[in-house]
Amino acid sequence: MVKKLLILVIACSIFLTGGLASSAGAQEQPGVIQVFLDGLPVVFDTQPVIENDRTLVPFRAVAEALNVAVTWNGSTQTITATDGEIAIWLGIGSKTAYLNDTPVILDAPPVIHGYRTLIPLRFFTEAFNCQVQWDGVKRYVHITSPPKAMTVVGFYALGDQETSSWTNLFGKAYPALGSGNIDVVSALALGWYTLDEQGNLLTGSNSGWRRPEGWEDILDAADRYNLETGMVVHLTDGAGLLSNLLTNEAAMSRAIGAITKEANLYKGVNLDFEGLGWSEEGEQLTAVRNRLNRFVRLLSLELRKNDRSLTLTLHAPNSAYQGYDYQTLGGLADRIIIMAYDYGARPEPLNLVVEAVEMAGVVVPPKKLVLGISIPSETAESLMTKVGVAKRYGLEGIAIWRLGLVSDEMWSGLRSKVFKNYAN
Repeated sequence: MVKKLLILVIACSIFLTGGLASSAGAQEQPGVIQVFLDGLPVVFDTQPVIENDRTLVPFRAVAEALNVAVTWNGSTQTITATDGEIAIWLGIGSKTAYLNDTPVILDAPPVIHGYRTLIPLRFFTEAFNCQVQWDGVKRYVHITSPPKAMTVVGFYALGDQETSSWTNLFGKAYPALGSGNIDVVSALALGWYTLDEQGNLLTGSNSGWRRPEGWEDILDAADRYNLETGMVVHLTDGAGLLSNLLTNEAAMSRAIGAITKEANLYKGVNLDFEGLGWSEEGEQLTAVRNRLNRFVRLLSLELRKNDRSLTLTLHAPNSAYQGYDYQTLGGLADRIIIMAYDYGARPEPLNLVVEAVEMAGVVVPPKKLVLGISIPSETAESLMTKVGVAKRYGLEGIAIWRLGLVSDEMWSGLRSKVFKNYAN
């Protein structure tokens, strides 16, 4: 009953709102100024106003959306804000602001309106290298944040000549190499492995998750271009296969041993166990979660002995699959990819994607979280908005399902939003 109710709630949410962005647009009122940052609405408790043809907005809401730290000094009625590199200072009623100690003359001074401090939007956002556009007809303000260093994980899976992961990544047909799109991608999730019920590690399956001929060439190319590599072990709970594995001590031990040994070829392991918790509730659901927790704990201990990382690719916490204890798993893994898709609408509903990120972020540090994005479900424009979600919530980055399906327009958009994170 709980699962059916969850599906009904998700379906109703999609139908009624059509996503966060469209919901905001549907609620617009004549004369109200709406502000969007990277395609996501910025919510204010005091409405923006226009003075001297300049838009003034509550400073704290915009600053928090940009992950800028702000300080209000009530005694001097001054505002300071910094992102660690850029610092600005503004005073209520003063047309002189300071950008890194350099005075700047404003067209309109900050004011106090409705017990909230309002500041010139364009000065504030452009000071932090954002681009601002004003739509006078709709009374929309569109802010585009500057590119940010983020991890971009590309799932590398078998395709055909039209959807080759190799060609999409390196820009040339296999086995030729080129720079292609490696300036965007930081890590490869190599979808080459699965398990059987007895815990044997397999390099071939009927699902398309299999290791291709010439796989060594991909590892060599990844090493040449400084791409992090992770062996994806993909298994679903169809016919109870995964559940049976997790209740068989001998099978778990065999699987962990085989994965750990194979992981020496890579920089880490990406565990993609799907379909848990669809029908279980109460104590049964708790047991499902605990069994997965135990497997992950044992695997993580073995991987750390060999200095190998562990990534978990998990169903979103607001999905119908509730067999994933994000809090415990977040403490065991180095990275969690949130599969915030397959909600039933295309593009994926923004409100549900945001909800998934917020739910995960309550129990897992955002810097451990990566937003999974299903390219077949997105347009070039909606993809950029999903990247905006990752930036807004301070996530480590995004994961793309999959290489081979990313269009040139999408790659161009990604370059405008992120730049390669070499931290890993």
